[in-house]
Amino acid sequence: MGYNIAVAGKGGTGKTSLTGLLVNSLIQDKKSPVLVVDADANANINEVLGIDVEASIGQIREEVNQREKLGNSFPGGMTKAQFLQYRLNSIIEEGEGYDLLVMGRSEGEGCYCFVNGILREQVQKISNHYNYVVIDNEAGMEHLSRKTTRHVDTLLLVSDCSRRSIQAVARIRDLAKELNLSVGEVKLIVNKVPDGILHEGVKEEIEKYKLDLIGVVPLDELIYEYDSTGKPLVELPEDSQAKQAIKNIIAKLELK
Repeated sequence: MGYNIAVAGKGGTGKTSLTGLLVNSLIQDKKSPVLVVDADANANINEVLGIDVEASIGQIREEVNQREKLGNSFPGGMTKAQFLQYRLNSIIEEGEGYDLLVMGRSEGEGCYCFVNGILREQVQKISNHYNYVVIDNEAGMEHLSRKTTRHVDTLLLVSDCSRRSIQAVARIRDLAKELNLSVGEVKLIVNKVPDGILHEGVKEEIEKYKLDLIGVVPLDELIYEYDSTGKPLVELPEDSQAKQAIKNIIAKLELK
């Protein structure tokens, strides 16, 4: 199985942007192939990576349900399970050095848990084909608590430079322990830091909750500019503050 990296944190901290830059840096370091899993129902990591997405797991699930409701047979004499697997394989988007699998969300009450189960099974089936699996989780611990992957080698907690956000990621760390999740090391990244310098109050909060800070990502105006114009963040210049900070973080992780 590939080395699993999960990224989690409070909404609005720039978690997805950092996940995309992390994937880009892994590929530049010749650590491909990488499987990128967008496990957020509000999927948008494809925009960070600059790749179009044909469909999500949620949409495929709806397609299968509609066929059953309308009494349509599955093509080629396939069973429902065979057709579902065929369509799941067909929506894996190929990028340069990585593949992308998007969870999305199907319509209707109670569908979210079912789609999460399909995602878990699919990731477990294909993860052996990749050196790294990078999972962009929704805000909180929803998918980790449902064991989207059997083991997380490194859990990266993303916070902004507010005390409340530091407290939120500490709760995520503690919840992982309470749920007895199979997690290796847990590291903290503080994002959107003005001039890349943490306020003393934020440092105190990090020490109070005994969080293992691995890196600080400066507030990068280029990210705002690229997001505003629809440019993929992976196209940021190599000397951008955010890209350089992510490269430094990967170096500290000592990934092989």
